[in-house]
Amino acid sequence: MTPPEKRLSAHEKRPSGMLGFTIVWAGQLVSLMGTSMAGFAIMIWLWQTTGKATPFALYGFFSSLPLIVASPLAGALVDRWDRKLTMMLSDLAAGISSVIIVILYTADALEVWHLYATGALAGFFGAFQFPAFSAATTMMVSKRHYARASGMRSVADSASGIFGPLAGAGLLGIIGIRGILILDIITFSLAIGTLLVIYIPRPPATAEGSEGAGSLWKESAYGFHYIYQRTALMGLLLVFLMINLTTTLGFSVWAPMILARTNNNEVVLGGAQSALAVGGLVSGLLLSVWGGPNRRIKGIFVTMAGMGLAMSVMGVGRDLYVWGAAGFGLTFLGVIASGCSNAFWQSKVAPDVQGRVFAARGMVAWAARPLSMVLAGPLADHFFEPAMREGGVLAGVFGDVVGTGPGAGMGLMFVLTGILCALAAGVGYTFRSVRDAEHILPDHEATGESE
Repeated sequence: MTPPEKRLSAHEKRPSGMLGFTIVWAGQLVSLMGTSMAGFAIMIWLWQTTGKATPFALYGFFSSLPLIVASPLAGALVDRWDRKLTMMLSDLAAGISSVIIVILYTADALEVWHLYATGALAGFFGAFQFPAFSAATTMMVSKRHYARASGMRSVADSASGIFGPLAGAGLLGIIGIRGILILDIITFSLAIGTLLVIYIPRPPATAEGSEGAGSLWKESAYGFHYIYQRTALMGLLLVFLMINLTTTLGFSVWAPMILARTNNNEVVLGGAQSALAVGGLVSGLLLSVWGGPNRRIKGIFVTMAGMGLAMSVMGVGRDLYVWGAAGFGLTFLGVIASGCSNAFWQSKVAPDVQGRVFAARGMVAWAARPLSMVLAGPLADHFFEPAMREGGVLAGVFGDVVGTGPGAGMGLMFVLTGILCALAAGVGYTFRSVRDAEHILPDHEATGESE
């Protein structure tokens, strides 16, 4: 006798699977475009108001620090709360930040510190977005589409990075800063609207979820405990920590290096920036169609080693052709590495603890960035640049590789950090627990909705 079909609730009849994910992705794409335009407008206002570089760095600092610090708490709450509502909360908080800025700007009362405060607010709630979206994706799409979904997210990031500032520059003279900020609010509203119409299944209860249950403090720490207990995940995370440390150390001086080597040619810098963004966009499009390599761990390490090579080539370069090609290759490979990594973690980590685990993973990986940013400037200004001048202590050793004079020291930083990046990938791959992680760690049973 055939069992009766399960009656679906009104919520379950809403789009899910790859269709539901695509609807959410479209909303996030529009929202990211608005955020990129608003960011451009805010940068213009900051420069017009202060004429200094320090407020730019502080705005980035106050926006990113709460995101890192709040990640464990956010991860625990993502696993406790409905993930769709959590994503809506994150978008709503970012929208409220923009509303506050619009009100203050309209009243001619906007101060620089207001941007620091609203940036911190948006950064805090932004800590919920990555683990919630990643965990929701796990439940919406089947495992074979994890890398494809990651590629689509990279397309959204890269496309907004390319077209957002261009649109912001074009609209600035038409609707002004206030109009662009209002557009940003509208795009947040559209992103929330797409979440309202889709269905995200709840993750099934697992033994890992029961083990990590308890007080909010215990659940906040569980993501780190989960990773530490699994050597393969711990090893992979440490490799990514080293990759982020080295790549950020180099890219913190990327714009000054190009400007120094081209006598402040902003056109060359803009061309190199475009090449970076286009590389990520092309790779994201390819990954969204292709789905990535079958052996994800091998894909991660091969592309990370290639990223190191591209960084070293960028340091050797003296013109836009070399910088553009190296930048394109770097982001092209970086998106594939990220897509393979996201797909691996999504398939191996139990769905009902992914919020906590992904938050811990993000916190550890992102923690290297502020450290690299703090170190990069003094290293460039007080050691590498003087050392690579004519007669400098390193000019005789590396002068034939990167040349001498303005920008050569920062070019050497790129070469060395690129080598370290490739070495980190190579050394990480020598450990069997990491190299064979796909076989050592079992996939979780939840496969998302079939398409």
